[in-house]
Amino acid sequence: MLQRLAIGLLTAFVLGIALLWLLAGIAPRQLPSAAGLATGLGAKLACSGTYLSGFSEQRNADDLATYSALTRLLDIRAVAQGGVAASLLGSPDAVARYRPGLGCALEYGSASVLDEVAYAAPASNADAPWPGGSVVGPADPEIAAVLSALLAADNAQVLDTRALLVVQDGRVIAEAYAPGISAGTPLLGWSMGKSVTAIMLGRLEAMGKIAVTEQALFPSWAADERAGISLENLLQMSSGLAFSEDYVPGSDSTRMLFMSPSASAVALDSPLAHAPGTVWSYSSGTSNLLARLVYERVGASPQAQLDFITREISAPLGLEATTLEPDASGVFVGSSFIYAPARDWARFAWLLVNGGEINGQRLLSEEWIARAVQPNGSGNEPRYGYQFWLNAGGGELRWPSLPASAYAMQGNREQVVMMLPSHRAVIVRLGWSTTEYPVDQNFAAIIAALRP
Repeated sequence: MLQRLAIGLLTAFVLGIALLWLLAGIAPRQLPSAAGLATGLGAKLACSGTYLSGFSEQRNADDLATYSALTRLLDIRAVAQGGVAASLLGSPDAVARYRPGLGCALEYGSASVLDEVAYAAPASNADAPWPGGSVVGPADPEIAAVLSALLAADNAQVLDTRALLVVQDGRVIAEAYAPGISAGTPLLGWSMGKSVTAIMLGRLEAMGKIAVTEQALFPSWAADERAGISLENLLQMSSGLAFSEDYVPGSDSTRMLFMSPSASAVALDSPLAHAPGTVWSYSSGTSNLLARLVYERVGASPQAQLDFITREISAPLGLEATTLEPDASGVFVGSSFIYAPARDWARFAWLLVNGGEINGQRLLSEEWIARAVQPNGSGNEPRYGYQFWLNAGGGELRWPSLPASAYAMQGNREQVVMMLPSHRAVIVRLGWSTTEYPVDQNFAAIIAALRP
């Protein structure tokens, strides 16, 4: 009798768990990898949200739940040495650990190459005007009023806009922040990191360390048809590599970000599906191959990579609170993991709008920027440059109400940094939207209030 009761209770428990998975939108074939994805996602975002953004446990939990109700079942807790662990209904822990200067990375095993990295915070120039320092002059009252009204309207529509900022002629002319967010709060850019990865490659080109015409980029490609993939193909998302960008358990993209010690390894092992340069296909794996190239060209060690980022990117731009997070292998996760406040995201954009110069230093050539915003040569979607979304280049404008020369960094949850060369302006929008953000409508309202 007791044995039958125990079996009955166990069966009911298993069926109940299976029902929870199905209610969370997870198909039976996805179950084997769903727990690993949920715990990896939970540990990584909770760790970075806590240590970089300074968010509360509740805010972290609410942000996670926008991806799946299943995350509400996670047991997320702090562990020793700056770690955050997540488990799901008794599953093994996924652990992400925070390190100064490196942010959070998921752990795979007891030893980590990241433990050997020494970080020295750059010298502060807080008293200098933006972009070199923290001083922002009086706001343009008209633009400030537009941003304030947009922020209120966005959040009345549950769009969860957290920061809006406008730069024109090298000056922050207005900014607005939601409660709990400030000018110094680092926020996750998700795929806007792709554009920053491209900027790093542009810097390497200016230093003579790489060229967009290079092929045979990785040793494992040398003996097959992938040797024909050029750096420009990777930058323009037209490599031809097979890569699944679906964000479901077991896909290439989710394994890459939350279940693999090397984010670049997933795409590195991908076969060729199309001739290089012929088909545009959005691929976060491609961006992590670009990050791997940066890593290899600057010294092939986590320390050399951090030193390059600090010396050639962070210090010249005057970045104040930006962290580029690596994976467990030590390579920066160029597709997805940059935390930066709105003013720092605007610094990246102003570098581009200002022709490659910032704070009196030339980091990128004007010729590289001109190439970076040219349509690619694919037959299906030319409106994509060197990891930038282009407004023009393929018939209809992507944002019909914005200037044709506009181009953008974009990321999940509707992160947008818009470059407007025609107005020598930048618009930054950061938030956590689960529905499409009205970029065309809202940014047109801002542009209407700008000086020509």
